[in-house]
Amino acid sequence: MLQKSTLDFLKSLKKNNNRDWFEKNRDKYENAREDFIVFVNRLIEELSKQDASLKGVKAKDSIFRIYRDVRFSKNKDPYKTNFGAVVCQGGRKSDRACFYIQVEPGNSFIAGGKWMPQGDQLKDIRKEIFYHTKEFKKILNEKSFKKHFGKLSDIKLKLPPKGFDKNFADLELLKYTSFIVDTPLKDADLISKNIFKTCSTVSKAMKPLLDFLNKATN
Repeated sequence: MLQKSTLDFLKSLKKNNNRDWFEKNRDKYENAREDFIVFVNRLIEELSKQDASLKGVKAKDSIFRIYRDVRFSKNKDPYKTNFGAVVCQGGRKSDRACFYIQVEPGNSFIAGGKWMPQGDQLKDIRKEIFYHTKEFKKILNEKSFKKHFGKLSDIKLKLPPKGFDKNFADLELLKYTSFIVDTPLKDADLISKNIFKTCSTVSKAMKPLLDFLNKATN
């Protein structure tokens, strides 16, 4: 489980998002970061029981930096107010559909899938849905999927994608431009001894979608 002190640090950082405060509290940041590293390594160990491809993945390859890239942003806050990690073969640089966890007091969640696949990847996913519609719909209608996620995040085109039959019965499924699911986590969940069981259960419900997307783009 995470330590409460890690959540406390992130709460304080949100109120004091500046370099002077951060440097004065760098020891608290280092402790919180180390706690998150331990947490993610334990999470990888748990999820690798379902997915053998995760064996050998390390937290250091999965965790995102806390420093924000503010070059092209109106928001000049120098630090993220969350810890995030991609649990996936290849870590955070992976091009695969992956499991993601974000820790942010009051706004923590588990998510997964493919965010804004481009070019051939998007076309390949749409082809997979077109030719294996029944399989894809079965995944979306699974009881455990609906329980944890409800549905795919509604990030879609308004018009049918080019190159596909406009009379296709499940055309709405081809309009997606991202294939993402998510479910919230309470602060109490993160510091509970049951957090890894929770993550494992959510991952199990998500895995058929990840497998489908990865099959399409391999």
